[in-house]
Amino acid sequence: MLKFKVHDTPELPFRKAVKKPIPINCVQMEVEFEVETLEGTLRGRAGDYLMMGVNGELYPCAKEIFEKTYDWVE
Repeated sequence: MLKFKVHDTPELPFRKAVKKPIPINCVQMEVEFEVETLEGTLRGRAGDYLMMGVNGELYPCAKEIFEKTYDWVE
């Protein structure tokens, strides 16, 4: 089994890819919240987003991550 450390870049033939622009539903939460996911219960803080994935799954997304990776669809 291969093991990778957090900040060590392995010598592998990495290629660039761009995430597909798939619209999802989300709502910014005003209070702390918890959501059951396949990875277990995850928590969100006030200001974080509750996201609904393409298969209807719910998960939290930190406000800072959301603002770096998502644009609003009008």
